[in-house]
Amino acid sequence: MLTAVLSFFIDCILGDPRSCLHPVVLIGNLIAWLEHCFYHPEDTNEKKLLLGGVLALIVLVVCYEVTWCVLQLVALIPLPHLGLALEALLLAFMISPKSLAAAGMEIRALLKEGDLSEARRKVGWIVGRDTEKLSASEASRAAIETVAENTVDGVIAPLFFYLLGGLPFAVLYRAANTMDSMLGYKNAKYLYFGRVAARLDDVLNYIPARLTGVLFVLAAFLLRFNGSGAWQMLRRDAAKHPSPNGGHAEAPVAGALDIRLGGNNYYFGEPHFRAYMGEAVREIEADDIQRTVRLMYTVTVLFLLFAYGGFLLWQQRAMFF
Repeated sequence: MLTAVLSFFIDCILGDPRSCLHPVVLIGNLIAWLEHCFYHPEDTNEKKLLLGGVLALIVLVVCYEVTWCVLQLVALIPLPHLGLALEALLLAFMISPKSLAAAGMEIRALLKEGDLSEARRKVGWIVGRDTEKLSASEASRAAIETVAENTVDGVIAPLFFYLLGGLPFAVLYRAANTMDSMLGYKNAKYLYFGRVAARLDDVLNYIPARLTGVLFVLAAFLLRFNGSGAWQMLRRDAAKHPSPNGGHAEAPVAGALDIRLGGNNYYFGEPHFRAYMGEAVREIEADDIQRTVRLMYTVTVLFLLFAYGGFLLWQQRAMFF
């Protein structure tokens, strides 16, 4: 438990360093290499599905085993506090609250300065949709949706799996999430080849997403946003999201801030309508990005506090039984 808390503080200080040796970059390189080996456009859909599943299995096994071996080496260090710090550092690489907040706040600053063109370009770094024609409100919406949804897979889910099974589970989750981001597209190339990766990510995020949704509601009350609106929108709109998990983060944020998320997004020039979540009590503004970042950090702290409380209760139970 101490390792999880320490990893959060490490991320708050160091952020997510950009390096070719970053574990997530190495995982991405492994996925890209296996895709090069296994993907062949001329294969049948059934073979693409099978080989995509084989790729997913190899990535998960390699990431789990490598992490387990690293921990065995760390355990050989005769200084226990150094071993704890190294494990916390590795876990910090699996979460990204600071980089997520920094990306959102940079877009907010550009919008506040009136530099819409640069804000659009920066939004394009964190979303897959077309950004060239976004209005200031739409750019803010894109950033808000990204920060909200990535609170699940960039923060809460890795910590959840760490508490469930240690660092190997956290790395395994991060590998699955990285596969989904690289292969989980519903287009001609990845519809079958990336299907296993996409479904795996949906399954692994099922519980963390729902925990995050409830924590967003609690965070809204604590921050004196519209907590009742967050709860109402979580219950009403979460299932409207095309992802089985994404709405559990976006809907309560929309309710908390009295804004409406969703609407038309453009991909390669083609419009795709995403169901609305929340009520448009007011127009979305750049400062809503900052409010969403505050919600994200509050959710993270709440998760760690509840996890620590559960850990203490478990220790007390062990003492009496």
